[in-house]
Amino acid sequence: MLTLIHVKHASKAATMSSPLSLHQRRRQPETSELAGIPWLKVVQPNEYEWAAPQISVADAEPGDYVCRVGRPVTYWFGVIEGLLKMSSDNEQGQTMTLTGVPPGGWFGEGTALKREAYRYNIQALRKSVVAGLPVDAFHWLLDHSIGFNRFIMNQLNERLGQFIAAREIDRMNNPDQRVARSLAALFNPVLYPGVGQVLRITQQELAYLVGLSRQRVNEALAVLEAQGTIRVEYGGLRILDLPALRSSVIAQVA
Repeated sequence: MLTLIHVKHASKAATMSSPLSLHQRRRQPETSELAGIPWLKVVQPNEYEWAAPQISVADAEPGDYVCRVGRPVTYWFGVIEGLLKMSSDNEQGQTMTLTGVPPGGWFGEGTALKREAYRYNIQALRKSVVAGLPVDAFHWLLDHSIGFNRFIMNQLNERLGQFIAAREIDRMNNPDQRVARSLAALFNPVLYPGVGQVLRITQQELAYLVGLSRQRVNEALAVLEAQGTIRVEYGGLRILDLPALRSSVIAQVA
């Protein structure tokens, strides 16, 4: 989970969104898209045969909302391609970015478990392919699949660890630490197995997620690159030493 900070930017991408909702644009997933869904790899063959046809995917444009605050839960969502951001608005109308969701990430299991309304917004930062499992199918798998239960339990456990770390970082004002912690979260192999060693993200997108200016993010990335923990590549970032990136942040917190 990224640090909880205020982001004061008006996304021009919102005006580019389609007049049709993602639900109206849903389609059946392609075989290659199903192959990118991590929890399908841990269920039994008969469970896979039941669950795969339940999944829908949609092509999200920049600015499209996947879910909104106050709307009832209908799907458990995941990212096949692209990048989403999770945020909420405070009473002053400021947007607080909670986390980014890169490829391979599935989110909202807590909301789906409780069948409650969303307490956050999820919005596409770039063109993305979003998958959804209907909430009733989600609960069917919980009732019938040991592998699926273990996957959800690992998800919740990993999120708890990230939340605790994020709370520690929230109390620090060092921008380099904020960027480092945010990157470590986006490269979490349990929550985001589709990322691998290279995250396709622009420096402007990272600035939106972290809540800093693009210039300040560039400076922080230069520091991390000089330390040998990352390498800035065309269209993305490569992690060279994830344990070192994590441990350096933990050491600074301590």
